[in-house]
Amino acid sequence: MSEKNLALDDALIIGAIETIDLPDLGLAAITTRIDTGAQTSALHVDHIQLKDRGGIIEFEFHPDFHEVKKTIKCSAQLHDTRWVKSSNGERERRYVIKTTATLGVKTWEIELTLTNRSGMNHLMLLGREAMQDGFLVHPGESFLAS
Repeated sequence: MSEKNLALDDALIIGAIETIDLPDLGLAAITTRIDTGAQTSALHVDHIQLKDRGGIIEFEFHPDFHEVKKTIKCSAQLHDTRWVKSSNGERERRYVIKTTATLGVKTWEIELTLTNRSGMNHLMLLGREAMQDGFLVHPGESFLAS
């Protein structure tokens, strides 16, 4: 068996939509759009505040689109800031954090951009950088691993 086939045999098969936990942020069961067309992953947050230059970033996560008053306050170490081209083609400067993600039996570290995704259907988007090792996406299915 070739090295490529072995990697495919060991891959976690996921659907176009999955639920992901972000335990470092205290967030669980986030309905996430799996998007191999997007390079970076994104999380829908509000009230982003950089507490000190290059330090801690604080933000609020809304676990339910329909209950805007319900929020979870989160904080993380700022990893980077970068320009990201959004789905509507506009460039936006975003804060980037690194955090642990859990999907099914797999736990790994991902880079996550913080942005307003209120116009989107899902609170989180998992891009291809976060899926480089160990994933196969079945675009016609959902919730295969979660």
